[in-house]
Amino acid sequence: MLILFTDTDTDLTPKKAKEFGYHMISMPFSIDGKTTYPYEDFEEFDAHEFYEKLRGGVLPKTSAVSAETYKKYFEPHFKNGDDILYVHFSAAMSATFEAMEQAVNELKAAYPERQFYTIDTKGITIGSLNIVEEIGDLYKAGKTVQEMQEWAKTEVDKFAVYFFADDLKFFKASGRVSGLAGTMGTLLGIRPIIHMNSEGKMVNIGKEKGRTKALQRLISYVEELGEDIEQHRVIVAHTDAPQLVDEAVRLLKEKFGDNLRLELVDVNPTAGSHCGPSTVGISFHAKHR
Repeated sequence: MLILFTDTDTDLTPKKAKEFGYHMISMPFSIDGKTTYPYEDFEEFDAHEFYEKLRGGVLPKTSAVSAETYKKYFEPHFKNGDDILYVHFSAAMSATFEAMEQAVNELKAAYPERQFYTIDTKGITIGSLNIVEEIGDLYKAGKTVQEMQEWAKTEVDKFAVYFFADDLKFFKASGRVSGLAGTMGTLLGIRPIIHMNSEGKMVNIGKEKGRTKALQRLISYVEELGEDIEQHRVIVAHTDAPQLVDEAVRLLKEKFGDNLRLELVDVNPTAGSHCGPSTVGISFHAKHR
């Protein structure tokens, strides 16, 4: 049997994971030295409470999962005679995948007949979620792992994500966005526009003054790059910015009609630790990223 895995950095919730048949790896964050594992140390994510803490001055830290932890996730399934497909957030963004590779090598030495497959979404949060759910659809339809991997060869690079950050200090602290230095001044209201490139890295591609203009720019990318929009999910994510999400939904429906397969999600706390509160992003099927 093939077992599906993903991680909490893809914004998949336990409810959605159960719907598709995914097992979840929890990506931790730490506040004041206390490490929390999403959906293991709590059942539901209270996004408002978490992002209010960040507004109050808290700067969480994130850390990689250890090889031993990966083994605890994977070994029971190998022992049961199952193979694994792990659909994960961008390998270019974290050293955690070095630990994963170590764990898998040790497990395959112990269970040489087992197979471990991966699909790198080359994204994070909703950029990954769109792909995770599409692969979940294929899994439910009875597709083989080879068919899923073949789909991923072309389709992973056709799921775009564009977003803007509201408070630059979080990205400045994380250092995970290239090209951001030019926007790091003290100009009031400047929002960097960021996307995930085909290498699976976050890149600053411009800036707008004010949330309204930043949101309109996101919509313009959907208009410019969108491909088969109505046939795929359009996912809007935010870090406790419900009014901005309402406006994004209004603009999307105004441009594309009411038949969009819209999903609205809270950005998970681990990824949200890097972008900070009042961030908004859109993921959609595109001609290219």
